[in-house]
Amino acid sequence: MGDRLLDRAFFDRPAPEVAPDLLGRVVSHGGVAIRLTEVEAYNGALDPASHAYRGRTARNAVMFGPPGHVYVYFTYGMHFCANLVCLGPGTASAVLLRAGEVVEGEAAARSRRGEIAPFRDLARGPARLCKALGLSREHDGLDCCAPGAPIQVLEGDPADPSAILSGPRTGVSAGADTPWRFWIDGDPTVSPYRSHAPRRRRAPASPAGS
Repeated sequence: MGDRLLDRAFFDRPAPEVAPDLLGRVVSHGGVAIRLTEVEAYNGALDPASHAYRGRTARNAVMFGPPGHVYVYFTYGMHFCANLVCLGPGTASAVLLRAGEVVEGEAAARSRRGEIAPFRDLARGPARLCKALGLSREHDGLDCCAPGAPIQVLEGDPADPSAILSGPRTGVSAGADTPWRFWIDGDPTVSPYRSHAPRRRRAPASPAGS
């Protein structure tokens, strides 16, 4: 598994391009490392499902900054979710980290989850993933491209493009049918889709970009 830190150029692309390229990469923080198996792209002011659709606020300000930073938000009054910012300042393009496989620090992930759960469920869903990594609002804005940063995105083993599927996004109303949810076909850690059956499309191969 590649342990090279992904650089800022990797993230300096539109979120729908970065998203499938994140599958198989590894996010690490606080002694836990997670191989990404499901992500979701949001395209700023052009995307009605994006937090940035109506402009910059105190909550979403990190999305308008440079690429390679982490945008953490609180939702439903109980959960944190983490995104990776894409493109240059002012664009607010980002990728939501939806699910993954814990590949390091299982004991720490279980402790943070605070419940007995099957291994596949430790980071299966954006709130579970964020909790397993120990991320909260205080980590909003961290630069994951800086050497020695507390949160890092490593090269990992990029998913085979032929194994990547895409379909409508989940948990949103506006723009839900936009097929910017990407996942590794058949991976048990991918979260269940609860709205309607996704249109199972093979995602186009994207350049390494790093």
